[in-house]
Amino acid sequence: MPVERARHDHTEVITIDRPEARNAIDGATARALARAFEELEDDEGVRAVVLTGSGDKAFSAGMDLKAFAAGEIGDITAPPGGFAGFTRLGFPKPIIAAVNGAALAGGFEIVLACDLVVAAEHAVFGIPEVKRGLVAGAGGLIRLQNRVPLSIALELALTGETIDAARALELGLVNRVVPADELMPRSLELAALICSNAPFAVKTSKRVMREACARPEAEGWDLTDQAVREVFATEDAMEGAVAFAEKRPPVWKGR
Repeated sequence: MPVERARHDHTEVITIDRPEARNAIDGATARALARAFEELEDDEGVRAVVLTGSGDKAFSAGMDLKAFAAGEIGDITAPPGGFAGFTRLGFPKPIIAAVNGAALAGGFEIVLACDLVVAAEHAVFGIPEVKRGLVAGAGGLIRLQNRVPLSIALELALTGETIDAARALELGLVNRVVPADELMPRSLELAALICSNAPFAVKTSKRVMREACARPEAEGWDLTDQAVREVFATEDAMEGAVAFAEKRPPVWKGR
């Protein structure tokens, strides 16, 4: 299988498992990723996802050019998920990219579609499409400028050069940089912190922040007010207050 899955408490780990192809995305991989996220969206036992690649060379090198040449482009970029069945998905639960090596071209665009990023020290990032007469068409030209200053985003897009994990951390592109052997433990640790919180409140917080970042502040307030009405009316909101008063861990119901 081109995609492996494993469950750790309330976290699902999804691994792109094509190390011989630097975890490049072919049609089968895109279909498997799309299917996995579709199943996880309604799985109440999963509160966060860690997405990574196998081996220690590459998170993903992007599109598998051999598969592209063989006519698999429709599967690789098929809607509604877009490239890799993922980059346009709009998945409601938090996704952590555990970047275990090079994240280039479409591989970097997969990272940009995630919410948080933990990178191994040897990881590198880039959208080198212009070096091949192409453009980053899976979200890189849209999302990168929301993660780093526009001048930096333009530099990466127009030169096609890469940056290392240390520079990515400095720019705020990644949340953690860790030794390679600590990548998964630290990613799961971050996921566990998220999973310890009320699931509906977490999903709502992600939705509001994602939607508000591209809207005027007044619309952001409307989104926030709606979220407050929805979340404060849940059983979990009361449970959080009661658990605090009783000095015990909350027991979330997800509603």
